[in-house]
Amino acid sequence: MPTEINNRVLIFLLISIGLITLPHVENVPVSIFAFFATMLVWRFVAVWKKNWLPHKILIFLLLCSGLILMFSQYRSILGRDAGTSLFVLAMGLKLLEIRTPRDIYLVTYLAFVIASSLFLYEQSILMAVYILFVCCVLLATLVTINSEKPQTWVALKKSATIIAQALPIAAVLFVLFPRVEAPRWMLFKNESQAKLGLNDTIEPGSISDLGLSPELVFRVKFNGEIPPPDQRYWRGPAYSYTDGKRWTHNSEFNINPFLDTPHFKGKAYQYTLLMEPQNQNWVFALDMPAKFSGNIQQNGTYQLLSLEPPNTRAEYQITSYPDYNTGKISTSEYGENLQLPSGSVSSEINDLVTKLHGFDQQPEVFIQALLEYFRKEDFHYTLKPPLMENKPIETFLFKTRYGFCSHYATAFVYLMRVAHIPARVIGGYQGGEMNKVGEFLEVRQADAHAWAEVWLEHKGWVRFDPTSAVAPERVEQGVNVERQVANQEVDFTPIISGNASWLKQAQQMWQTVDYSWQRWVINYDRANQSEFLSSLGINDIRTMLYTMLYIITFITAVLAWFLLKNNRRHADKVVLIYDKFCQKLAKAKLERHSNEGARDFAHRASRSLPEYSVQINTITDLYIQLRYGKNPAPQLYQQLVQAVTRFKLTGHSVNQR
Repeated sequence: MPTEINNRVLIFLLISIGLITLPHVENVPVSIFAFFATMLVWRFVAVWKKNWLPHKILIFLLLCSGLILMFSQYRSILGRDAGTSLFVLAMGLKLLEIRTPRDIYLVTYLAFVIASSLFLYEQSILMAVYILFVCCVLLATLVTINSEKPQTWVALKKSATIIAQALPIAAVLFVLFPRVEAPRWMLFKNESQAKLGLNDTIEPGSISDLGLSPELVFRVKFNGEIPPPDQRYWRGPAYSYTDGKRWTHNSEFNINPFLDTPHFKGKAYQYTLLMEPQNQNWVFALDMPAKFSGNIQQNGTYQLLSLEPPNTRAEYQITSYPDYNTGKISTSEYGENLQLPSGSVSSEINDLVTKLHGFDQQPEVFIQALLEYFRKEDFHYTLKPPLMENKPIETFLFKTRYGFCSHYATAFVYLMRVAHIPARVIGGYQGGEMNKVGEFLEVRQADAHAWAEVWLEHKGWVRFDPTSAVAPERVEQGVNVERQVANQEVDFTPIISGNASWLKQAQQMWQTVDYSWQRWVINYDRANQSEFLSSLGINDIRTMLYTMLYIITFITAVLAWFLLKNNRRHADKVVLIYDKFCQKLAKAKLERHSNEGARDFAHRASRSLPEYSVQINTITDLYIQLRYGKNPAPQLYQQLVQAVTRFKLTGHSVNQR
């Protein structure tokens, strides 16, 4: 192995390292990435100024500095973020030690590890394509190291060919190789990066922040008919306790089962729900969920909770009924949903409840009167309501009258409780945009919503949405997320369908590709593998392994035949030209022996025809490079053809030696 490194190879490697590490600028601390970038630039300069390479003592001091920097950020080397930062630091320091081809191999292998670590942060199809590209570049680096005359495009073409040949076998292994689920204690936790979404507390105006976020929350694929917009309520946590301003999700109570079993009737909707990573283990099912997959449990407020880590993407099979009766509730649940802060009910509130017959009529009468009050009075729906620090319920009802869904839901529930009617706030999402290409619903943070539930005798918990009394378009048409985010204001403009613009169609097509990628590639876990293989008649691990072995053997045989055929075709052309050269020498009574190599034959022919020795050796060198060289240049074949064509013997005598 040569000890000198070609500068062209080294520059190619450094560019590759930069491309591989670049996406980690969002994943590691700025100080650590700056440390790596400094090392990379330093090594770039040292390509031309080799005396700038640090000696061992300086490298040791840099190592100590890097470790101090890392421990100041993480206090550990364990975990996803700390481990990734350690690899990035190690890569930066190792770049300064590149002096021999062996060092290039070590750096290249470390770069493959860093490239694979990108999947720990993002598993999108774009990231997969990017990683495939950088792996191709890394492989091209290895090709250039083993080339006598490194050529960038030739190396990239060769590496792309190798990857293309490996992809079929990789696909077979992905589909058929038994999938092993990691224990929960081994799963990486990423608590440092908070995500948007609903939380354990809700207060007037809290959800309005989500109304300006286009971030995807989940996607839903229905098995058949899709529910109408006014039934698309995606149920989340129930907020029962209030201090007069904030409403809190009581997680301790919610672990208890509900008293009565819900009764369902009417049309059932079966669907697959693909949840994006989030902070909570909440699964937002269509109200009301009746059946669900085994990796979900239901709490005492009918909310679904995932048993999977919340910061990972997960898929669930759910069946819901919009028409239901939850039945009776326990005494403790009844009391909890009447709770109000002591001494908090003002005379204005009491007067309003009295005016709307909340104390002297049936609950249904008061509910309709309150909804009519919201509908006819001068109430407005807005993303930017005024601040209400003190007595937010009274301020909203009697002064500002501008609010978002959380204002209306909390005020509605508060008035119900004043009238001694059990009620609670439900958080979740409402609506969703239909993707016409993939035929699935996309629900985003801008679809976040809050509504009320009231317990009625013989009916159980019944949903009421006071927002629909003020802004019925919110429920009937849904939010136009793109326009609302762009304009920073509520927008119910109907979403274009049918003859959609080409840009919208392209966007939905890409979202469909991404949805399929997430469902069939990223979420291809042990359960999905078992279901898929069972549909193909593969029901045990023995059949799975035999099938995998047969397919891989077949693919290998096809690739081997193709490669050998191409190599033989190339070799045959070279051999045919060389045979013409040997035939010309045979006319001078210089025949090549069957056990004689090309180099030995050239030596013998040169001794016999010294005046042709230069031509003989040139032709032989070209032949050996084309026949046995690692990466012969394409122009060498033409040079061989021309050299053999020009080689002519003029009847000189042959010295037989």
